Amino acid sequence: MEFDVWEPVYDAILRDFGYDRTGDERARDVLASLTDPFDLALLGSVRGATVAIAGAGPSLENETNLERAREADAVVAASTAADVLRSHDITVDCMVTDLDKNPDTVRQLTDGGVPVAVHAHGDNVPAVREVVPDCAGEFVLPTTQAAPRDHVRNVGGFTDGDRAAFLADHLGATELTFVGWDFDDSTVDAVKAQKLEWAERLLYWLESRRDERFAVLDGRRDAIETEPLPVE
Repeated sequence: MEFDVWEPVYDAILRDFGYDRTGDERARDVLASLTDPFDLALLGSVRGATVAIAGAGPSLENETNLERAREADAVVAASTAADVLRSHDITVDCMVTDLDKNPDTVRQLTDGGVPVAVHAHGDNVPAVREVVPDCAGEFVLPTTQAAPRDHVRNVGGFTDGDRAAFLADHLGATELTFVGWDFDDSTVDAVKAQKLEWAERLLYWLESRRDERFAVLDGRRDAIETEPLPVE
């Protein structure tokens, strides 16, 4: 993902949520100061693979979804999806998180040699400062939604879930399969529902970029708002 392609979408997200770009940039710089360059070879299992992108929705614990995750060549898990999968003895190859829920899992995974893509944004700087120094630094992949700087990468994506998909795409996954994605979860609050709408839109953009059809979007595409996504 080149930032000049991502930036118009990022600007639309900032407007929609009332977020401040300078806050994201400040968070990015804090994350940069606490991390070292990440070797993408540590995620070599994703290249050329069928990758399960595990969302943290209630349906993840459905046996069919768990089996699909087991059968994938690699698994990239969003936030607490990592805990659910590990509790069912399913290997997680990478966790993607903005540190809002399960920081102990982040520490445990990096200590065990599992890469974690840690995302910094305007309102999670305290968590970044608290958690990142306790991690095994070699296994922390620092990410931002603002312009990339130094070794902090922007691979695209906004929520942990869709960012996991963009990361797998960035790493050269051949096929993406989605488990634990519940766009219509009635238990979430209004802000989370709005974020899920954006996640849906961004996955629609990603499938168009990949010339792929994600089954998780079947029956939903006609209702997806595509502005300002650069899709055909």
